[in-house]
Amino acid sequence: MKTDEMITGYEDIFHGVVFDVKKYSVTLPDGSTGYREQVEHRGGACVLALEDGCVYLVRQYRLAVRGETIEIPAGKLDVGEDPAVCAKRELIEETGLVAKSMTKICGFLPSPGYTNEVIHIYFVEDFIKSEQKLDRGEFLNVMKVPAKKCYEMIESGEITDSKTIIALLWLKSRNA
Repeated sequence: MKTDEMITGYEDIFHGVVFDVKKYSVTLPDGSTGYREQVEHRGGACVLALEDGCVYLVRQYRLAVRGETIEIPAGKLDVGEDPAVCAKRELIEETGLVAKSMTKICGFLPSPGYTNEVIHIYFVEDFIKSEQKLDRGEFLNVMKVPAKKCYEMIESGEITDSKTIIALLWLKSRNA
C-alpha cells in the first residue's frame, strides 16, 4: 500500500531561535486532504567521550522537563555547519576536551512524527584536556562516570535522554 503524502501548501506558524513551526496541507494516499504540523530544526550533534573506561557526562537543568538531565555533551548545529565540527565545538565548550579524532556512531531521528531534526552521535577517546568554554547563559556540571555505572543509571531511570542512551548502548554493544 502506498503511504507517502504530497505537500500541497504550507503556512508559517512560528519563527524562533531554536526552531520554526509550519503547518502543511497534504494529499493523503487515498486522495483526501490532511494537515501536518512540523517543527523545523537544524539538527544537532553530540559526543560520547571515553577515558579509562569512564564516560564524560553533563548535568544541566532543562526547562522542558522542569528538572536536571544527565547527557553526553551536545548542541545544535549552526546554519550550514558540518555535524562533526559542531560535535568538536560542543565537546570543548561543555567539557574542555579537544578531540584529536572522532568516529561517527550514527545519525538518528528523535521524533519523526513532528520534527525533521537529526541528531548526529560521535565517539572520541583521543583528546587533550583544555578549559571549558561555556556559552553565555549555559550552566552545567561535568561528570566522569564509569561506563558500567552509566548502564545502571539507564536502568534506574537516572539517565533518560535518548541521545545519551543510544550512545551508551552502542558503547555497551561494542564492548560486549
